[in-house]
Amino acid sequence: MNSILYIIIGLLIGVPTGIVVGRFLLRKLFKDQEASAQNKVKKILKDAENDAEILRKNKLLEAKERFLQMKAEHEQSINNKNNEINQRENGIKQKEQSLNQRLENATRKENELDNVRKNLERQTELAVKKQEEVEAIKNQHVQQLESIAGLSAEEARNELIDNLREEARTKAMIQIKDIVDEAKLTASKEAKKIVIQTIQRTATESAIENTVSIFNIENDEIKGRIIGREGRNIRALEAATGIEIIVDDTPEAIILSGFDPVRREIARLAMHRLVTDGRIHPARIEEVVAKTKKQIEEEIVEIGERTVIDLGINGLHPELIRMVGRMRYRSSYGQNLLQHSREVANFCATMAAELGLNVKLAKRAGLLHDIGKVPDDNPELPHAILGMQLAEKYKEHPEVCNAIGAHHDEIEMTSMLSPIIQACDAISGARPGARREVVESYIKRLKELEDLALSYPGVEKTFAIQAGRELRVVVESEKISDADSETLAADISNRIQTEMTYPGQIKVTVIRETRSVAFAK
Repeated sequence: MNSILYIIIGLLIGVPTGIVVGRFLLRKLFKDQEASAQNKVKKILKDAENDAEILRKNKLLEAKERFLQMKAEHEQSINNKNNEINQRENGIKQKEQSLNQRLENATRKENELDNVRKNLERQTELAVKKQEEVEAIKNQHVQQLESIAGLSAEEARNELIDNLREEARTKAMIQIKDIVDEAKLTASKEAKKIVIQTIQRTATESAIENTVSIFNIENDEIKGRIIGREGRNIRALEAATGIEIIVDDTPEAIILSGFDPVRREIARLAMHRLVTDGRIHPARIEEVVAKTKKQIEEEIVEIGERTVIDLGINGLHPELIRMVGRMRYRSSYGQNLLQHSREVANFCATMAAELGLNVKLAKRAGLLHDIGKVPDDNPELPHAILGMQLAEKYKEHPEVCNAIGAHHDEIEMTSMLSPIIQACDAISGARPGARREVVESYIKRLKELEDLALSYPGVEKTFAIQAGRELRVVVESEKISDADSETLAADISNRIQTEMTYPGQIKVTVIRETRSVAFAK
């Protein structure tokens, strides 16, 4: 019990004492921490002041260095400008010295020119005095001559001029007469010589065009495929091309007959494609014929371009080039028109060179002289006039236009090229074997036969086949009915009987076809 009491008493005494001691110790600890913090702050402030001083000194040094550098650059710039100014001053001084020297030279030359001018004036005065003395002496001599001859000076001069003029006229007339006589003696000889040389210097083929083409095949089995079931393939070919296809006993050959070479070539190429491809039926035939026609048109342009390049002709209008290409598939009295035109162009170039004329214009006119035979329209106009109109339309040279229009004497010749074209055309056409009149008249008759049927309304295409013994007329089914077809066939046949002359008889076949096409999509 006593021990507990002592403990309690000790606690009562110790707790307040501990609290007092703890508070004293805490206060002392806080004072020490505060003093330490103040010391740290002072140290930090002192370090900051030292750093700031060092930074200020560094910046001051950098500013001084920058100032010194700028000062040096400024001084260098000033020195450079001073040097440049000094150089300019030196140049100005040199120019000033040069100008002063030139001024002195000019002054010296001016003085020399004044001296020369004064000398010339003195010499001029002396020359005038001498001229006056000469004129006086000349007048004295003239007066003496007039008194001796009994004529004035003007009368003597006129008489002398008249005598000289009469003598010159007499000599000129004699010389002109000699030249004319010599020209009359040699003109015919020279002309014949030029024509003969032109003919001899041009080598050409003498083969003529015909109206049939031969299509060669590997075996006769292909003939059956070309004919088709009940002849539908061959009928489709003939209707699409307008060419008569003759399949006879000739081994490994099919004959294509027609007066138009373009149609024959289209038929030949189309048949070659069909045989090569193997698919031969009416729809395929029409497709191949259409593609072949387009190919032929492209080949026509290529032939025209190759022709003008070979002849060295430049600047020809594209439409004229296309017409030149179509000449390949035209004939003139059995003579190939393109070959004939090339031949005439070469003849004209040779003859123009011999006569000293423009060779390029002569060759151009020679190539285009029969261009009027190519178009199918305006059949009433002579081909020379039509060709001249085409040349004028496409801005050809006036001499070329006149040569084209005058080569058959339809218009008056106005240039030297015109008789040359006429002569060369005659030379080309007069060669043995060059032309055949019968073929030309035959082709003309077939063309008139087709044009007659084509003049009826509703007629789409016409084809004269079997050497003109049959005329096939394809009509538009929307405009011509079946009943109208019979009437049209009778009308055409009656008109042929009354307007045309022909051997034997002509069969008129009117074809009216109706197609219904639909597409499944």
